Amino acid sequence: MKSPWTWLFLGPLLCAPSARAVSKPNFVLMMVDDLGIGDLGCYGNTTLKTPHIDRLAEDGVKLTQHIAASPLCTPSRAAFLTGRYPIRSGMASHGRVGVYLISAVSGGLPKEEITFAKILKEQGYATALIGKWHLGLNCEHNTDHCHHPSVHGFEHFYGIPMTNLRDCQPGHGSVFYNVRAHIPYGALGTALATLLLLHAKGLFHMSRRLALCLGTTLFMTIALFFLWVLMFPYFNCFLMRGDEVVEQPYVSENLTQKMTKEAIEFLERNSVRPFLLFFSFLQVHTALFASPHFRGKSRHGLYGDAVMEVDWSVGQIMKTLERLKLKDTTLVYLTSDQGPHLEEISIHGEVHRGYSGIYKGGKSTNWEGGIRVPGILHWPGELPGGKVIDEVTSNMDLFPSMVKLAGASIPSDREIDGRDLMPLLQGRVQRSEHEFLFHYCNAFLNAVRWHPANSTSIWKAFFFTPDFYPENSTTCFHTHVCFCTEAYVTRHDPPLLYDLSRDPSETNPLTPDTEPNFSSVLEVILEAERVHTLGIKATEDQLSAKHMVWKPWLQPCCSSLQQLCTCQRDWQSGIVVNAGEGQEEKEK
Repeated sequence: MKSPWTWLFLGPLLCAPSARAVSKPNFVLMMVDDLGIGDLGCYGNTTLKTPHIDRLAEDGVKLTQHIAASPLCTPSRAAFLTGRYPIRSGMASHGRVGVYLISAVSGGLPKEEITFAKILKEQGYATALIGKWHLGLNCEHNTDHCHHPSVHGFEHFYGIPMTNLRDCQPGHGSVFYNVRAHIPYGALGTALATLLLLHAKGLFHMSRRLALCLGTTLFMTIALFFLWVLMFPYFNCFLMRGDEVVEQPYVSENLTQKMTKEAIEFLERNSVRPFLLFFSFLQVHTALFASPHFRGKSRHGLYGDAVMEVDWSVGQIMKTLERLKLKDTTLVYLTSDQGPHLEEISIHGEVHRGYSGIYKGGKSTNWEGGIRVPGILHWPGELPGGKVIDEVTSNMDLFPSMVKLAGASIPSDREIDGRDLMPLLQGRVQRSEHEFLFHYCNAFLNAVRWHPANSTSIWKAFFFTPDFYPENSTTCFHTHVCFCTEAYVTRHDPPLLYDLSRDPSETNPLTPDTEPNFSSVLEVILEAERVHTLGIKATEDQLSAKHMVWKPWLQPCCSSLQQLCTCQRDWQSGIVVNAGEGQEEKEK
């Protein structure tokens, strides 16, 4: 029989909740850039090897109708971090360009926005962002870092503030070559030559000074454009550690290796406290790259090699969690920021794009191929293994899900558009909380998705659609990316209507003749659109012309401008041992 002293000491231990019940879960979020839902084996691909991601899906939950809040990088990532449609934070452009293309701009995710990283940091989490940011950097000068990841809750940042454009890799051309194609150099030159000829024949009076001025202006415009293209990598392709530029321009070849090593070291340093790791891959956005271990390993050229390297990296992260005995206490999430960039063709004519599977369109469109992305969640003991969920979910849902799991409260002073995923993932409910989802193309409401209660139908109505080039294709090759403004779209009145439950490829728009409920469905959708639009409060456009123009005083530079902003200060070698593990065999 135990003495009273024994019970005195054991009592508090017996009454205390279990360590698992009181501990906060860790979070590892992995977002691949421009990955198509059809690029992964677990989503039906039979020609690319992605064994580590496939295993993640086999042991976890796979979402088949996981929707990005935007089909472009910058607004999609803003929505993911805040749980809010990007239009609410000003991260949706009213112009043609919907993402940041240069680093020395003043736009970015406003500091007033609340990210899940900011909330988790307040809850005692170690927080890190490794990889791509693409949500702004400076406001007033080149070191204020008002939009830096650290302002939004990430204690540690190792990555690039921009995106990995083709300018950042020698021999891949320039993203501005497409702009150059639309500048009428020939017409301008012909006009000037005609004026000079008419003046020489006495048919048009023009002073020598005016002729010289026009000629000089034309020459300077062309020269400045090509100088800008030449200097672009030095100004915009740089790697940061914290708030310091450590490599400018960066060498892309081993970036995934370096960032994987950085991620592993972060996990090792923080294995005894709750942590949030957001691994935001630079791949598979162009310019494509792969380390020597993966070059030539796939059947799909450099794009396939890059996908396989991402898969390897996922495997390294999962092995680290297992080695540190953190697998059972960590929620792992993998997705893409939007669909594949179907217009991507290299300067040598190689196809550098992903695969949307059965879905129409790709990046920058709200066809399913542009917004339906992989959604895989893994948490042994808390989430069932091998489960497939066909309900509508959003990348905005991670915000409320993580905030609740961390024991914090969802902000009540703003509209949160995401919904807690856990009841759906764990099978406590069978229906998604998203009755409606609103699909924006930049700041323009493009389409509405409606999943009525007690119905298997998933209606989707388009108010406008992009003009494809050539016609009847599913791409916008003429403009390199599909634009949202009036000159590049076709408006529909009444809206185009699809039932995705019967036509997931969006090939046959419905009509009053083919769908008896056509009018009543559109009536409900239009009312939902009206209510939603009324709830959008005006906010400053962070991608307006004044925020997107290059400002020299905001230019990050690790050396003087005279030295072309060059440095190699990064101590991270990034070569991970056994990098080719599991990938030794070339695909057959």
